[in-house]
Amino acid sequence: MSFHETYMQRCLELAALGIGSVSPNPMVGAVIVHEEKIIGEGYHRQYGQAHAEVNAVNSVLSKYDNAEELLRSSTIYVSLEPCAHYGKTPPCADLIIKQRIPKVIVGCRDPFDQVDGKGIEKLQQAGIEVITGVLEAECNWLNRRFFTRVQQKRPYIVLKWAQTTDGFFAPADKSQFWITGEESQRLVHQWRSEEDAILVGKNTAAIDNPQLNTRLWPGKSPKRVVIDRRLELDASLNIYDQSVETLVFNEVKTDIDGKIKYIALEDFERFVPQYILFQLYLQDIQSVIIEGGAHTLNSFIGAGLWDEARVFTGKTVLRKGIKAPSVTGEGAEESLIGNDRLQTIYNKPKH
Repeated sequence: MSFHETYMQRCLELAALGIGSVSPNPMVGAVIVHEEKIIGEGYHRQYGQAHAEVNAVNSVLSKYDNAEELLRSSTIYVSLEPCAHYGKTPPCADLIIKQRIPKVIVGCRDPFDQVDGKGIEKLQQAGIEVITGVLEAECNWLNRRFFTRVQQKRPYIVLKWAQTTDGFFAPADKSQFWITGEESQRLVHQWRSEEDAILVGKNTAAIDNPQLNTRLWPGKSPKRVVIDRRLELDASLNIYDQSVETLVFNEVKTDIDGKIKYIALEDFERFVPQYILFQLYLQDIQSVIIEGGAHTLNSFIGAGLWDEARVFTGKTVLRKGIKAPSVTGEGAEESLIGNDRLQTIYNKPKH
């Protein structure tokens, strides 16, 4: 690994700390190096707050009496192209120019229309040396949710389900049946904290009465998304407890009741996954984890609308029941979570 890659790897480590907190912005990390020594670090911590470059520069300004002199002979590494437009915060490219930092190393370009090369161009026009494409694949992968939303106009989709050793999803009578152990359940709650929304179908909501929160992990609970075509679910279910914003897709009404948003789809016969994802995109939802049931998962699989599938296989055996969904993809990864086997399958090459 070259010294540029070493510092960019640190940017990626910092950027990842923002997961679950910065959406719909990207995760970004920045490192400032002076004479081969890191003198400042920062990452984007919270949506609407200071960007990584600002936090890195401020860390230098707060630590060194001769900070401005140091910055004028330093290199700043940043995992994503510095912004060049006014959004929630001023342009980071302007800050770099103002501090007269002479060299910028960029992991990957920002595909967002208001940036997309403009930050790099602004820096170069100011006489700053810019090197791009350092650990580019890794930087792209870190922000796969953001890139999917910007480039495909839909959220990044993670499918999640558990299946028995003999490939069943649930008993034939659709009753609640635990397949995985505590370690897997805790990991799922961590995943929920990392995504913007969690989606289930009507049957899962009715049978399991899930809370769809992160009670087993210290993170924020995602927005809840439920598909209930004819609004047949009981109002006493946990999904209606008003604890988080909940979107209910149906064909009956569009209305708001506290934190419950009813969204009517014009056509519930065709393109339902597509309509739902477009509505979620319009609501600035950058990623969604789909947890069931089998019919809901299969509808998104059938439409080709998924990016990752995370499949737990437990030790239990059912012998008969509802068959688990099936996907084919690339770059499958396997690991053991307690006594459960976890397989992660990607719908596209990982890099």
